[in-house]
Amino acid sequence: MSRDLMYSDEIRDLVRDTYQNLSQPDGPGLAFYDEDQVAELPPGARAWALGVGNPLRHADITEGDTALDLGCGSGIDVLLAARAVGGTGTAIGVDFLPSMIERARAFARENGTRNASFRIGDIEDLPLPDGSVDVVVSNGSINLAARKSRVLAEAIRVLRPGGRLCVTDLTLNDDDLPAEIITHPSAWAG
Repeated sequence: MSRDLMYSDEIRDLVRDTYQNLSQPDGPGLAFYDEDQVAELPPGARAWALGVGNPLRHADITEGDTALDLGCGSGIDVLLAARAVGGTGTAIGVDFLPSMIERARAFARENGTRNASFRIGDIEDLPLPDGSVDVVVSNGSINLAARKSRVLAEAIRVLRPGGRLCVTDLTLNDDDLPAEIITHPSAWAG
């Protein structure tokens, strides 16, 4: 049984406030990557690795693909996907925080990555046409969305036939938790 204890706008505000108020983190998400996979990334990008896994490990991204990262944050998975798709492919990152998009663009420039683009947008309403990507990845972002089923529907909408979806995320059985825990800002944005 699903309980809607908070409104979408409240959840978005909690997530926005949490991530806008982060000082430079210490790369907690790097633990999920092989050192050689991230060694050439700019130090700032490594420090802002906030994911909860490594979706690229199982995404089967190949040369020429168009890859999309939902909730890309500072862009570490986009930079790695851009490397995997090569010069004939494209990696796209979408995040609703302009500050994260600015940071991701700066890291891409610093890294010399030319086949990556970043767009401000809501992963519940992707700013991409139907059937436009080969691979969708997400790393700890779907859990931050108010309407997770909407995010998944959008991912399916933008995938080409035969496309792939690879997600690493956190899950929770909210039937076992009291409302004061479920609605706490740390539960949505931590």
